[in-house]
Amino acid sequence: MSVTDTAADFVRSYAALAPVAFLPELKLHQAEEPIGLWELTEGEYRSEQPPPFWAFAWAGGQALARYLFDHPETAAGKRVLDLASGSGLVAVAAGLTGAASVRAVDIDPLSAAAIGLNATANGVAVDVDQADILGGDAGDAEIVLAGDVFYSQAMADRMTGFLRRAAKNGAQVLVGDPDRAFLPKPLFREVAAYDVPTPFALESVTVKHTRVWELRGPAKA
Repeated sequence: MSVTDTAADFVRSYAALAPVAFLPELKLHQAEEPIGLWELTEGEYRSEQPPPFWAFAWAGGQALARYLFDHPETAAGKRVLDLASGSGLVAVAAGLTGAASVRAVDIDPLSAAAIGLNATANGVAVDVDQADILGGDAGDAEIVLAGDVFYSQAMADRMTGFLRRAAKNGAQVLVGDPDRAFLPKPLFREVAAYDVPTPFALESVTVKHTRVWELRGPAKA
């Protein structure tokens, strides 16, 4: 059995395919109980080593996906790059709203497996890239999407540099963020806000006020 097959089997075993209440347009493989899954993968939560993003519909990603469904012209007909894709939630939403192509990138092999499974479950085509591309650029992407990526200073610094390069090259950049401490707000303008239902075990609340931000163009930043 290949590594890819093993990862897919792990995702199927620990994350059941189920609807997302805030996003009835799609379904995802989601873990029921987060703590045990953290122990099976990377151990306890730490700011520099987050829990497995592939197993949950995180607030930032949910808000960004909701924005795409509410404004389908955002991704329709465009080449989309979804960064730190996790479960592929945002990538799937882009595909369902008519993106010309969707590339989902994450460094975690379990994320790569989950993205593939979730894309198939929702009947959309997503090119999955297991890689760290933050030292490079967004290629020919016309729109770059990122949900819940400002969870540590180190990640925020690298992500901000990448996103600013993408904007400089002409891509629209949208991020979903539930007021994480490391979001560089002066570089962004708010375009939408949602009250997103979240598992208490993940966020210590059952509803998280979450905003969608657009990176200001190089002349405005």
